[in-house]
Amino acid sequence: METILRRNTRAVKIGTVTIGGGHAVAIQSMTNTRTTSLTETESQIKELAEAGCELVRLAIPDRESVDAFAKLASKSSVPLIADIHFDAELAHMVLDSGAAKIRINPGNIGGPRKLESIAEHAGKLSIPIRIGVNAGSMEKSLLKKYGGATADALVESALGYLEVLESCGFFDTVVSLKASDVYTTIRACRIFAGKNNYPLHTGITEAGPSYSGLIKGSIGVGALLADGIGDTVRISLTAPPVEEVRAAQHILQALGLRHFHPDIISCPTCGRCSIDLLSLVNEVEKLLRNYHLPLKIAVMGCMVNGPGEAREADIGISAGQKHGIVFRHGEVIRTVDLNDLLPSLKEELDLEARYHGNSGQEE
Repeated sequence: METILRRNTRAVKIGTVTIGGGHAVAIQSMTNTRTTSLTETESQIKELAEAGCELVRLAIPDRESVDAFAKLASKSSVPLIADIHFDAELAHMVLDSGAAKIRINPGNIGGPRKLESIAEHAGKLSIPIRIGVNAGSMEKSLLKKYGGATADALVESALGYLEVLESCGFFDTVVSLKASDVYTTIRACRIFAGKNNYPLHTGITEAGPSYSGLIKGSIGVGALLADGIGDTVRISLTAPPVEEVRAAQHILQALGLRHFHPDIISCPTCGRCSIDLLSLVNEVEKLLRNYHLPLKIAVMGCMVNGPGEAREADIGISAGQKHGIVFRHGEVIRTVDLNDLLPSLKEELDLEARYHGNSGQEE
């Protein structure tokens, strides 16, 4: 199996998580509760962490949110990132309130002097900054120069802000270049990646609802990751944040960059299918979330696709007209009642878990 050669970037430590420098691509998301709603936000942070989110970002629109952030950060099991727009003073306040990193958009933070002040403060506390350059808030001079929020404009904007930070001796920086247009984002990140070694946060901003947003995110983030570009990812969706985490896991695993759960192979179905395969696949997907094994699992709707065409699967189940089969690497190991396909698969997974030296299931 071929592996992706990742871009060599400097390491940046965000609380207990390090990105860049050859470390695993980190998964992040953002809460969609009001930060001041402590119970709801704490619950969502916990849900995200349990789903595998490694960095969680919170909106900080006002001073009350800073106070809430401090309380939440003191209880969180994962590093929390403060998202700041428009008000540089909020950035200073949250730096003293437990932020593992702050994300600012220099295009709306108030100019170079305020950016320098934030960098000096963050540097004293060894807290990294993400420079988030978005197509929707570009400098007017660059929009005029390039005729719009082009990839080149995004890159020039980011490089300009990096010069400001570097002039202050601040290099603990993560950069993102985002547009809702997929190709603009891809091209901007590729150009930027060829000019320096700062780690990149990758994603498609304002990607949209679950289905279309997932397609945009998969194409944009997936293309960059396949190029070896990207040190942390967020798959932005107008959906519950935990869906962003699952999407990121699937993309990273599909590219062989990380492993979370067994892979599923399933047929697209046809007139030969003798069971409700969609429901069975959904049940198998839920089951596999409890296992952390390097396996490929096949779920087939007829004897044509399984086991012969799914012989690369470590374990597979397939339905016939009157019964089902369980197979390993194309070899049938037992015949079962159709209603016993899922329990039989679980038995095989449990055997694999014991073979690998643990339960294979989350506690």
